[in-house]
Amino acid sequence: MGIVGLFMVAMLMMGFPFVITLLAPLLVYLNINLPNVNPQIVIQQMINGFAVPSLVTVPMFILAAEIMTSGNAAKRLVEMIRVFVGHIPGGIAITTNAACTLFGAVSGSTQATVAAIGGTMRPMLLKAGYSSSWSLALIINASDIALLIPPSIGFIVYGVVTGTSIGKLFLAGIGPGLLIFVLFSIYSFVHAKITKIAILEKATRTEQKKAFIDGLPVLGFPILIIGGIYSGLFSPTEAAAAGVFYALILETVLYRTMTWKKFITLLLNTGIVTGVVFILVGAGQVFSWTISFLRIPQTVMPAIIGTNPTQLQLIIVVVIAYFVACMFVDPIVAIYVLSPIFQPYVVLTGIDHVFLGTLIVLQAAIGSATPPFGCDIFTAQLIFRRPYFEVIRKIAPFIALLVLATILIIIFPDIALFIPRVAGI
Repeated sequence: MGIVGLFMVAMLMMGFPFVITLLAPLLVYLNINLPNVNPQIVIQQMINGFAVPSLVTVPMFILAAEIMTSGNAAKRLVEMIRVFVGHIPGGIAITTNAACTLFGAVSGSTQATVAAIGGTMRPMLLKAGYSSSWSLALIINASDIALLIPPSIGFIVYGVVTGTSIGKLFLAGIGPGLLIFVLFSIYSFVHAKITKIAILEKATRTEQKKAFIDGLPVLGFPILIIGGIYSGLFSPTEAAAAGVFYALILETVLYRTMTWKKFITLLLNTGIVTGVVFILVGAGQVFSWTISFLRIPQTVMPAIIGTNPTQLQLIIVVVIAYFVACMFVDPIVAIYVLSPIFQPYVVLTGIDHVFLGTLIVLQAAIGSATPPFGCDIFTAQLIFRRPYFEVIRKIAPFIALLVLATILIIIFPDIALFIPRVAGI
């Protein structure tokens, strides 16, 4: 399997599509080393991967994000935040952090947040005097918060793979998401003071009132999703459908940006993105089955953590494994492949699945913005047409803050578990 890994990295560096780099070396390995394995098993495992009822929420949340991104929701959300904090040092950067946090409650995707908020905020950051590299680093790392704020696609996938309550995971992500927002905002404030970034003129009360009224309906989306699930009004699947309906009402009736032609285009875009996500899910399931079939966890894990690891030992190994994996592969695949490997040890040590899931999804978010192959890096390259090294040049301080957030959550688990406990679930 080590040779398979080397071939995967080589194919990634040569520019092959990720699904090809994941499946092709694996299929060659199975054909050469396990010729008695029926090839139909690969197809069966792929189907098993995405034939899970809970995954029906994914295309609906993607469609809701497409609708909100295509209209005025993101712009109104940004303006609502800007008029209240734009006049303080680092105000535009703090606006970016807050907008990414709140838009995460709409999209559940780091890449959608990079596109929606980055497209609006990058010109404002550049105009305020921030460098292009720093602006890009801020956008792709602040977008990480979207993977922690419900409805998070990362939590949906982790919940499906491990059988953990998606509702509990949604609530557990709020605390860590807000922690990262605070850390990034403090850094933005200090950076602006040191580099003497100009501040905006303070908005008048009339401007603040207008922006608040215009942007307030966007906040109804997370209230509908989270409130609906935890009041018992919706299941997570029904909440996803309600989210699509709310997004349509918002952009069709209130903001009047939606047309039939645009809606058909958004449906097609949703089909394409959903297809990519489900192919990754299926490929991850095949890889996970192969690892289990070859009994690699039983061979490798005792050598890494011993036969009787402590909770802290296992947590550290899990965090490092996901952090490194998500630097090279899509977070969905990493969750599908690695979770079954660690699951027996999670049960053995008695680690709370919700707590560990929060740490895992956080590492998936960090890896999404970390070189060499973080998916948000390439998303920013594509959207903003900027060179690779310009995108990653100023990333280090943000990664350090995300690592600090990970350490704080490990030391203080209630950052993740307090809200689910208060909610009584």
